[in-house]
Amino acid sequence: MADQPPLSPAAPSGTKKVPIPPAIRFVLATMFLNAVGFGLIVPVMPDLIRNLGNVPLDQAAAIGGYLAFTFAIFQFVFSPIIGNLSDRFGRRPVLLGAVAGYAVDFLLLAFAPTLGWLYIARGIAGMFGATNGPAQSVIADITTPDERARYFGMIGAAFGSGFVLGPAIGGALGQFGHQVPFLVAGVLCTANFFYGYFFLPETLKPEHRRAFEWRRATPGGALKMISKLPGLLPLSLVYLLWQVASLVYPMIWHFYAMGRYGWGSGLVAITLSMVGLFMVVTQIVLLPRLVKRFGERQTATFGIALSTVTLFAYAATGVGWLAICLIPMMAMQALVHPNLTSMMTRRADASTQGEVQGFASAVMAIGSLIAPLLFNPLLSYFTGPSAPIVFYGAPFIAAGACGILALLVLWLTPRVTQQSTE
Repeated sequence: MADQPPLSPAAPSGTKKVPIPPAIRFVLATMFLNAVGFGLIVPVMPDLIRNLGNVPLDQAAAIGGYLAFTFAIFQFVFSPIIGNLSDRFGRRPVLLGAVAGYAVDFLLLAFAPTLGWLYIARGIAGMFGATNGPAQSVIADITTPDERARYFGMIGAAFGSGFVLGPAIGGALGQFGHQVPFLVAGVLCTANFFYGYFFLPETLKPEHRRAFEWRRATPGGALKMISKLPGLLPLSLVYLLWQVASLVYPMIWHFYAMGRYGWGSGLVAITLSMVGLFMVVTQIVLLPRLVKRFGERQTATFGIALSTVTLFAYAATGVGWLAICLIPMMAMQALVHPNLTSMMTRRADASTQGEVQGFASAVMAIGSLIAPLLFNPLLSYFTGPSAPIVFYGAPFIAAGACGILALLVLWLTPRVTQQSTE
């Protein structure tokens, strides 16, 4: 496949827009289908665990947590490896291998004979889920620095759109048996593999590739290399702090909304869909305009600040209709990760984009490990019989503290250069 040239700078107002390159279209399709596939299996996973383990719902919930932990551990370990492999062999083979791996994972879930096979499947999913780094590196390969936040926002919008659709489709398909959603997800991944095989070009030029080194491919080795790039280590800390803070919603929203506002599962699902839709709109409509006007750093700062205020608002409010009114403010978190990711790409050269993005994926995996160990026990303690006061907002206070720390570290993080437009 021929190398793909960088995109031209954004066209002035009134001129024809530059079309989305094939490589980025594949990345967007992959993120969308991954989210759809993940959403497809969410409604049927509890029944699958109960059937295979012959356990009641409360034990199935605990097992589901262990499976999520398995996924995050594998993602943490393999993210630097996958990122370094993409810097050595290119983005195309790594991404195609990941899509094929996901297809195999869904088949394992569909035909798993025991609970042990579910752990194997979640480990495989975590390993191939580490390819978020190479996917984002594709964008860094073929875009100018000032364009990247927009395209990273598109990735978030693609994932958000898929996650809104996936559970609804999975719930409908689950009526025909718990295997059906997994099989459909596997078919979608297989179709995406063939789409990429024929239409995904290689985006990493041969002169920008470098030798694979195991000492750089471990989490510790990646941290050592990242620390040598000016400003990247504190930016990674911002990434981690905000990843933890933003995960308070998926970790506790069901329990928080049901306990504090008395909502049923249907209203909880509706509010989650509303969050997804508002986040998609934010990333497609609002993000590029804010970045063009204020730059990546100020847009990320605005997103963290407004979202942190929202976290404290959820800690304080006890009124259900007000919680729903806060959802558009909650969706402002969609401004943060695309801009932080784009800022990280500015601190890497063409030969280390995969390594840097792989490290970023490992950081996100660490956040995914910390969040359930922080927020869920807090909610359990402050709503249990031994709590000094019943306070459903305790996890949001902790998340808000992470948001304040993220703002402080971002403020102290140096720019790439004094002339940087970030």
